[in-house]
Amino acid sequence: MSAPLLILCASLLFATMGLCIKLASAQYATPEIVFYRGLVGAVFIAVLAPLRGGTLRTRLVRQHGQRSLTGVCALTLWFHSLAGLPLATAMTLNYMSSVWMAAFLVGAALLGRGQRVDARLVAAVLAGFAGVVLVLRPTFNPDQLGYGLAGLASGLLAASAYLQVQALGQAGEPEYRIVFYFSLGGMAAGALGMAFTGMHAHSGRGLALLLAIGVLATLGQMLMTRAYAIGRTLSNASLQYSGIVFSFALGALVFGDPLTLGALAGIGLIVAAGLAATWLRSRGVGA
Repeated sequence: MSAPLLILCASLLFATMGLCIKLASAQYATPEIVFYRGLVGAVFIAVLAPLRGGTLRTRLVRQHGQRSLTGVCALTLWFHSLAGLPLATAMTLNYMSSVWMAAFLVGAALLGRGQRVDARLVAAVLAGFAGVVLVLRPTFNPDQLGYGLAGLASGLLAASAYLQVQALGQAGEPEYRIVFYFSLGGMAAGALGMAFTGMHAHSGRGLALLLAIGVLATLGQMLMTRAYAIGRTLSNASLQYSGIVFSFALGALVFGDPLTLGALAGIGLIVAAGLAATWLRSRGVGA
């Protein structure tokens, strides 16, 4: 399967997973969803890896631990934001990772001696945050402040996690092994959280949603990781934003989420800023 098709399939899977998380959040606390998402993913990979002739043993325990810690924190914050924000809004905030990476480069240039700050990178960062304001303004209520901040923080941590995944891939780790140890990290974090939030009773609908979340997340991660391994970064980043479009459609169909001009303009700014930041990084700007 080609990289563009892999990205489109992964984006659809992630958008559908977001829908399932939002539905499941009415019955389960965030730590429970994180735990079961990790459990399904770990079991799925543990069964699949030997069938493909792979092994789960690794020499990069510390690197996997760091990636899992960052990624699970980002995941938990994103799941929390999905519970309280419209589906497309939460998805858009999580897709801010490219803009955050550009902000890291601008910050490093400002703190470095004698380094010039590229105006195009600054413009991309400002456009991205202007887009956030437009996205949040038409759908944001004072009682949603915590959910909005969680969504922004999830995008920030996702940027760091993405760099760690890149490093693991460059060290020779296959995508299934990266996903497996990330899933173990999710199980550990979810179990710790459940010690404080407790466990809710299951139902047939709830179990189906938890299973769907785990399967969709695992397949989506593997497809996305594979796409970035064989495809072009800018092309992949462009198509990855289709996840926002899928989320808008699902949110409107299932929850009746409004499609305002301000929100659409904000999403357009964030997508443009993310693509510009990705293009500039690919040309070594700010690196």
